[in-house]
Order: sequence, then C-alpha cells, then structure tokens
Amino acid sequence: MKSSGLAALLLLAAPTQLFAMPHTDLALCTRSATLLACQDGQGNYYSVRTEGSTFYLRGYEVAGKRLWAQTNSRYGTLTFFTGLASDGEAWVGYSRRIGWTTLNRVSSSSGQRFNLHCSLVGGCR
Repeated sequence: MKSSGLAALLLLAAPTQLFAMPHTDLALCTRSATLLACQDGQGNYYSVRTEGSTFYLRGYEVAGKRLWAQTNSRYGTLTFFTGLASDGEAWVGYSRRIGWTTLNRVSSSSGQRFNLHCSLVGGCR
C-alpha cells in the first residue's frame, strides 16, 4: 500500500484528529446514525459503518484502481485494525490516544512498517 493511502486509513482510524484542507479537496459525504459515505472530486470513495466499539471501513482508490476494507476495534484508548486490498496487500496496526496525540504503528504485507504521530497542535509526522 502506498504510504499516502495507508496514512489516509490511519486518519480514518483516529477520527479525533482535525486537519485543515483546502476547500477544493473536501469530499462530499452522506451520513446516517451508523454510516458515513464520502466521495472526493477524483472519484475516490470510502464508507465508515459503526457497530458499538467496532467500525468497518470500505473504499475505492482511483490511483491504484483497487478496493480496500479495514476493520477497527476500539478498547479504551487503543484501536486495533486490520485491512485488505483487492491487489492482495494486507496490513495490521494499532492507534493509541494519549491526550491530544495519537500514536499509530502499521505493518504491511508489502514490507512497509512505520510509525505516524499525530497531534491536534502539530499535525502528523
């Protein structure tokens, strides 16, 4: 999975983070009590469905022409997630909230491993 795509999934996994984006990059979304479905101007789309402390993400990435799915389970300040894309790539990881910061660790079947630290004040690095 490309780092930008994986980072986008992580941001979905940590919905408490807020990021300013130019107006032209905003996705159009529809929401119900348990489902959020969005599509951006380039044709990428995703949906998030919640069931208690578990939420299910599904999407389509135009650049890679692939479908993906991710399941997140939240236990207090920890969120564990696993994902699979239509090209066979799989990933696992977790997010841990500490105050205004979220620490994310991800491993992918393509051999990528990285940490992403996101803060409401400093953004992601």
